Amino acid sequence: MNDPVAQTPSNDDRNLAMLAHLLGIVSGFIGALIIWLIKKDQSAFIDEQGKEALNFQITMLIAFVAAGILMLVLIGALLMPLLLIANLVFCILAALAVSKGEHYRYPFAIRLLK
Repeated sequence: MNDPVAQTPSNDDRNLAMLAHLLGIVSGFIGALIIWLIKKDQSAFIDEQGKEALNFQITMLIAFVAAGILMLVLIGALLMPLLLIANLVFCILAALAVSKGEHYRYPFAIRLLK
């Protein structure tokens, strides 16, 4: 079968997918959402990686809200820096993978968009 996801993505597709992952560091899910909404119908690679970036950033948002609530009992103060570091590291790993044309899946993310 001719699976469009299995094809090698173009440089533009790889760059936009990389940007979708990296924007999560500074904009949360907003950057990935914008790229995904604009390009999802034009590229299977951007559709897949945009959803992956969105799922991870939504998962991180939920984790940050939970850590914020847990600040009341001081556990959140320990979780916040760990979440920031995890977000940074996993977004960079994802960006590096998609820049090579690889399909990246975050090790932990709630799969809301499939």
